[in-house]
Amino acid sequence: MSRTVLITGATGTVSTALIDALDGADVNLRALVHDGSRSPRAGSAEVVVGDLDDPRSLPPAFEGAQDVWLLTPNGPRAPEHNMNAMWAARQAGVERVVRLSVVGAAHDAPNRSGRLHALSDRETERCGMRWTILRPHWFMQNLLNEADDIAATGSFSLNMASARIGMIDVRDIAECAARVLLDDPDRHHGRTYTLTGPRSLTFDEVAGHLSVALGRSVAYLPVSDDAKHKTLLGYGVPAWIVDMLEEYAQAYASGWGDFTTDTVADLLGRPPRDIADFVSDHAAAFTIGST
Repeated sequence: MSRTVLITGATGTVSTALIDALDGADVNLRALVHDGSRSPRAGSAEVVVGDLDDPRSLPPAFEGAQDVWLLTPNGPRAPEHNMNAMWAARQAGVERVVRLSVVGAAHDAPNRSGRLHALSDRETERCGMRWTILRPHWFMQNLLNEADDIAATGSFSLNMASARIGMIDVRDIAECAARVLLDDPDRHHGRTYTLTGPRSLTFDEVAGHLSVALGRSVAYLPVSDDAKHKTLLGYGVPAWIVDMLEEYAQAYASGWGDFTTDTVADLLGRPPRDIADFVSDHAAAFTIGST
């Protein structure tokens, strides 16, 4: 009998890619959204409405699911949202939780996101269900946030100094999650997987790959924390998120993200996508008139 997989955060970048990765697999997909008017690109998935902020809304969505993909939005209440989902899963008799954490999650992480995720990781480890935790590195897809500047000016600005980061394509994160969800529930139980790309890169190197893919010069322009802070606030990014991103940037600039693992290759039987693959596949997004 096909297992039912509940996908939380179904309209987000990773969960959307996971729905694509599971499309056509022998599972019953159920996509949780908190706003019924915002339907995900769900394919054959059943769309259900529930809000991790409201535990009373969750039981119908979790009922009958064997597996839960648990993604909580970044924010100061993330552990509460994880707690609400875990309680709903336990009450519904869910067998397995596969949780998306963050790279370097720990009680002494140099950023509040990592410390908050460590709380939820610990809760997951003690949940009484089968569990697997994925801790992905910096997303290559974050570069799409710079697409308009790259298209218009041929440059992008980050407060990362000369940071070198083992960045990963979200599609590889999703395919690793799909692999775990499609395997026997016991195979990955109790495992925490740190997912990275194939090599650490500076943003000057990223700019070089963009230049090749686009056929024109692209430059990386390092800026100060204050400058990036003002820019993001000007775009309407919430202050808590802006502060969190600054903490990550400072950690990366110190060398905190300069590492890779072999986990993606071990799970998928192939190397993770390289930055050259990412920029080639997304070249249109960095071109004027594409957005």
